[in-house]
Amino acid sequence: MSSSPKVIFGFHAVGVRLKTSPGSVLEVLFDPTRRDARMKQFIARAQESGVRLIEADGVRLARLTGGHGHQGVAARVEPVAQTHSLDELLDQLEAVGTVPLLLVLDGVTDPHNLGACLRVADGAGAQAVIAPKDHAAGINATVAKVASGAAETVPYFMVTNLARTLNELKERDIWVVGTSDDAPGTLYQCDMRRATALVLGAEGAGMRQLTRKTCDELVSIPMAGAVESLNVSVASGVCLYEAMRQRQAATAS
Repeated sequence: MSSSPKVIFGFHAVGVRLKTSPGSVLEVLFDPTRRDARMKQFIARAQESGVRLIEADGVRLARLTGGHGHQGVAARVEPVAQTHSLDELLDQLEAVGTVPLLLVLDGVTDPHNLGACLRVADGAGAQAVIAPKDHAAGINATVAKVASGAAETVPYFMVTNLARTLNELKERDIWVVGTSDDAPGTLYQCDMRRATALVLGAEGAGMRQLTRKTCDELVSIPMAGAVESLNVSVASGVCLYEAMRQRQAATAS
């Protein structure tokens, strides 16, 4: 990870950074012409964190963030120290007895989809998102904005060889479940109470053939309407929340 400052923007992304790592926030820029309740609450939170506040008009914010989706808020931040490798993360989970739930994205190149997948992963309690270095989106300001702070809380590992990584997960007794429209069984027949890595491909193309062959099990998401498939971020939400439902039910019983 680069040590140079980066820009994040939007209420959620900046707000989560102020909450989780205020010391890494160098300065917060805000549009003083926006005086609604949400902005006032945000400014109060920033002041409580003790960060430097700078007034900036919409033109400056748009130039800084590369667009107009900043909501009147941006921040320059230092990178936050994260887990350096997938192996390190899995060792940490094993040490504390946490059953892994991982999201694997094969061929997801749209930053909006990646941001939404990170947000879903955070909400459902997945410990990491994994993607290949090629044919995948990296973390940028757009991803961070769409992720609403989850890009700061969910580790995102880009691996050189996805099939090899999946085999390494299997060596750790993590069940690798791929999603496919033509799978013999459905998501709801799959036991995800065990250590699980859910693999989803890009909308339309799906998983690559080698990725598909590496999975332990293939499942489909039942579709009752006219459309044949879901957006990858929506499909990620369906799958991850089913895993969370199963695990919560097992804990309650």
